[in-house]
Amino acid sequence: MAAEKNDSPHWSTGIIIHKMVSFGEVLVRSLEAYGVDTVFGIPGVHTLELYRGLSGSTLRHVTPRHEQGAGFMASGYASVSGKPAACFVISGPGLTNILTPMGQAYADSVPMLVIASVIERQYLGLGTGRLHEMPSQIGAAASVAAFAHTVMEPDELPHILTRAFTIFSSERPRPVYIEVPIDVLSCSADHIPLYSASLPSPPAPPADVITKAAALLCSAQRPLVILGGGSINAAVEALILVERLNAPVVTTVHAKGMLPPDHPLILGSTLGYAPVRVAIEQADVVLAVGTELSETDQFPDQRKLAMKGKLVRVDIDPKQFHRLYPADIAILGDARLALAALNEALAQPGRSTGANNLGAQRAAEIRGEIRKFWDANMLVHQRLLDVLQAALPGLVITGDSTQPVYSANIMYNPPRPRSYFTSATGFGTLGYALPAAIGAKLAAPERPVVAIIGDGGLQFTLPELASAIEAKTPVTILLWNNQGYGEIRHQMASSGIPSLGVDLYTPDFLTVAKGYGCFAHRANSLEHLRALLQQVGQQVVPMLIEIQEGDAWLAEPGTMN
Repeated sequence: MAAEKNDSPHWSTGIIIHKMVSFGEVLVRSLEAYGVDTVFGIPGVHTLELYRGLSGSTLRHVTPRHEQGAGFMASGYASVSGKPAACFVISGPGLTNILTPMGQAYADSVPMLVIASVIERQYLGLGTGRLHEMPSQIGAAASVAAFAHTVMEPDELPHILTRAFTIFSSERPRPVYIEVPIDVLSCSADHIPLYSASLPSPPAPPADVITKAAALLCSAQRPLVILGGGSINAAVEALILVERLNAPVVTTVHAKGMLPPDHPLILGSTLGYAPVRVAIEQADVVLAVGTELSETDQFPDQRKLAMKGKLVRVDIDPKQFHRLYPADIAILGDARLALAALNEALAQPGRSTGANNLGAQRAAEIRGEIRKFWDANMLVHQRLLDVLQAALPGLVITGDSTQPVYSANIMYNPPRPRSYFTSATGFGTLGYALPAAIGAKLAAPERPVVAIIGDGGLQFTLPELASAIEAKTPVTILLWNNQGYGEIRHQMASSGIPSLGVDLYTPDFLTVAKGYGCFAHRANSLEHLRALLQQVGQQVVPMLIEIQEGDAWLAEPGTMN
């Protein structure tokens, strides 16, 4: 009797041959169950079973040209969407190549799931010279991960994935690293259930602490609010709160967009400027939400802030409350829930915050003082950013460590959160902007995405232009070309150090970009730049726009109006 056709087994006339489901296949199906929709990875002989699972799955796979590109793509994707993407990397060099993006994501609190192969269980730690062997692959990954785990038995998978997605859903989001020995990847896993566990919600703050904080904020005569990247999901609640307090607001770089750019209380990302440092020192209450208050958000003055008033800190990470700036009141919980609770407490009958009515005036005075510190180069960068913002509604900017981005970190204020991400803070790597833009475009295909990057940084990940073509992500690359590492060159000169290693050979980027299949142009006037940006909505391949730092039109303010 002929067998009935069945999707799961191989079959031939009269005989059913059972098809084993490998651990790699079950892992892929489990990612689908948890809502992962995108994987960045480069196949290798040690990850073949993962790719067996990808075949026929709903997951979109994007192939970068380097594992560093995979990690930065995942970071850009998560920064825009708030959802983790997965990265599949091989053992050894695959992991070491992705460690830098993991370090950047760890510093920026960006979720990322990195799944790597590792040598067979029987050889772990023996140093027998196996292909891709490291003394401790997991030890390297653990230094830049919220947690790292080696799967020694297939049955561990449900528990480990639940732990990973619990971090993504209810803790400080950071990379999670899972490595699977090659022999485990190919094990039979038919018996492992396919399900997604019920994940916890972010923690709400304790009511008594909220009451105490609300009373302190009500009594404040000169309150000031600092919003960090941990508050990015609380824009509505934050706006209500700062307007109720009438408090000037500083945002860190990764909290840009929390307030509208023309809001009367906004001070921008200016923690490192003297007028803001003075305002913080003079504040009787500072409310800091979801921020480490670290030096990388305090350019150019990175000395420790002087806080003479009371400090209220809101954070989902309890370890932050007594790092650098001990909290007088520590509110442990999700920023959105904490700010909503504060708003409710402040709105109670008989509770007034009307004693302070000069917040907008104070903010205007501080903004005026800050502008006195802007030099001619910063004003050029500001005008370029204004053109970008006016030409491209809904703009997402990914920024590398390059001079216009250093200026944008201070001056640029997008109209909504999840619109500006840069590697010039936190871990501070190069090569981030292009692959991060690809990930961002995949997460939000309806939004224009511009990578601002220097000629030095672009050469770190230039081959990802091919990935952008292949993934059908028409991003725009705004290339600031100063023939080298311009900021370091400036630092050397100002420190009396001879220029060494910073004057680079730079290729003909336009020809290189065209060789990859991109549009490529050198902007020769502001009008030309505007015309190029008008093409962004119609382009189907990436476009590179080169700006030479020394071009005369950049130094003509009258043409930039």
